[in-house]
Amino acid sequence: MTSSRKSRSRAAKPRKDPVETLHFDDDDRVRLLAGSGDRYLILIEEELGVWLSAPGGGQIQISAAEPRLRLEAKRVLNRLYGRLEQQMTCDEADVRSVLHHDDAQANAADSSVIRVPRGASFMARTSKQAEYIRALNDTKGSDLIFGVGPAGTGKTLLAVAYGAAQLALKSIDRLIITRPAVEAGEKLGFLPGDLAEKVDPYLLPVWDALSDSLGRSQMEKLREDKRIEVAPLAFMRGRTLNRAFVIVDEAQNATRAQMRMVLTRLGEGSRMVVTGDPTQTDLDHRQPSGLPEALDILTGDKAVRMIRFDRRDVVRHDLVARIVDAYEKRDADDKE
Repeated sequence: MTSSRKSRSRAAKPRKDPVETLHFDDDDRVRLLAGSGDRYLILIEEELGVWLSAPGGGQIQISAAEPRLRLEAKRVLNRLYGRLEQQMTCDEADVRSVLHHDDAQANAADSSVIRVPRGASFMARTSKQAEYIRALNDTKGSDLIFGVGPAGTGKTLLAVAYGAAQLALKSIDRLIITRPAVEAGEKLGFLPGDLAEKVDPYLLPVWDALSDSLGRSQMEKLREDKRIEVAPLAFMRGRTLNRAFVIVDEAQNATRAQMRMVLTRLGEGSRMVVTGDPTQTDLDHRQPSGLPEALDILTGDKAVRMIRFDRRDVVRHDLVARIVDAYEKRDADDKE
């Protein structure tokens, strides 16, 4: 890291603005906080209207004309450094989350963490994610949890991380993740290979989430031991799933019959999370999605929790939230 700013396309430091310096104990963590090419510092500068420099030695310099801007920059930097001290991540989504939430909201999110033994840790980035994690952790109050909302809100990743943690802790015997193998422009019959190879492309996002949570070697071992099962929704028919944590992903692509079938697979000592976006079904228009119906008829059941995310909970990439907004606006215009 350097104060030369050669890698940064930005204006030079204002000459007359007051400068405050934050001192941190670990220069390596400061490098992680700054990001490659100081990209996270640049993001904070653009959002807050301050100038930041990380000259080394665990220091970050803050320059701004207004004291309130320097104070807010210190809050954001201290919060991000604190996350790193707790072995949490610091990426663009984390930076934006800290920027867009005050300390009370951030404290609520920070208290909601999923820690996977010998794996990764996942901290809530929004208040809805914190509510979702609390529902996952409420083993005595929520046997069935719906996490619904737009892409990029962490619905699947957090459910997979929780399931992976419970599996590593041996609180469950199996982690079962299923999703409909719905064709979206490419027919299964045209893909090469046997049935397992044909459906594998539909399951890749799930394996990616498992790898992020457990690490590839631990994931492969649990898969070989048959403690992790990832399969198309059709493979669930006729089964009773005991002592398992079951995740039904992309549930908006389950038909009404499939949704009824999978919801009734729960056996003794099992819990289920259903994730999806009711507005984004790939089903034929003649085949209604079973997700909206399930949400409607199960509302009010004490053993069922429903967490509804919106575009404010999108953490995948800032552009994704804007894309969601644009499509929602177009949908509203079409309805009018």
